[in-house]
Amino acid sequence: MKVLITDEQALFRDGLSLRLKQINPNITILQTSSLAEMQKILSENIDADIILLDIDLAELSAAEIIGKIKTLTPNAKIVAISASEEIRNIKKILSYGVKGYIPKRSDSNILSGALKLILDGGTYLPPILLENNLNQNGENKNPPFLKKNLTNRQSQVLDLIAQGKSNKQIAYDMGVSEATVKLHINALLRSLKVNNRTQAVITAQKLGLI
Repeated sequence: MKVLITDEQALFRDGLSLRLKQINPNITILQTSSLAEMQKILSENIDADIILLDIDLAELSAAEIIGKIKTLTPNAKIVAISASEEIRNIKKILSYGVKGYIPKRSDSNILSGALKLILDGGTYLPPILLENNLNQNGENKNPPFLKKNLTNRQSQVLDLIAQGKSNKQIAYDMGVSEATVKLHINALLRSLKVNNRTQAVITAQKLGLI
C-alpha cells in the first residue's frame, strides 16, 4: 500500500508518517509540501492508494484540488485534513466524495484510530458529526446513542476490545466460549451501527462510552 501525505508542515507530515508506520510497517509513504509537488508526483504515474491532503492549502479551492487529484489518480482514496471543525465546512468537503475528514486538532488516540480505520478501508468522520447528530451527508440521524443501549456483557466486551484483546483472550477473561464472545461482538456492532471492531472502538470513543 502506498500513502501520499500533502501538508505544508513538515512536523505534521512526519507525525502522520510515524503513526502510519506504527499501524502498518510495510506501507510506502511519500510526502509533499505543496499541491505543485503532489501533482508532479501523481503526473509521473506514481499511483497512491491513499492521499492524506491538507485541504487548507491556499492555491485552489477544495473542489478544484479534489477534482485535479481524481483526474490524475481516479482510484486513490482521498482523505481531507483540515484545521477547521465547522460543520458547514466538513459537510461541504465530504460532499466532494472524499473518504474521510480528519481535524488537525484530533487527540492522539482518535488520530491513530482514524488512520487505522482508513488503512482498513473504512471512512472516518470526525466526532463533531456524531455530536451534532449528523451523518456523512449532513442529514439528521437517529437520536444520539446512549450507553444504556448496551447490555452489561456488551459493555464488558467493548472495554476488552478497546484494550486490543483477541476473541480468545476476551473469552478467557469473561469465562465464556469464543462462540459466545462472537455473539456479543456481533450484537455490539449492530448496536453501534458499525461493521468491525476498529469502527466500534472509534465510535465508542467519540460517544464517550470508553
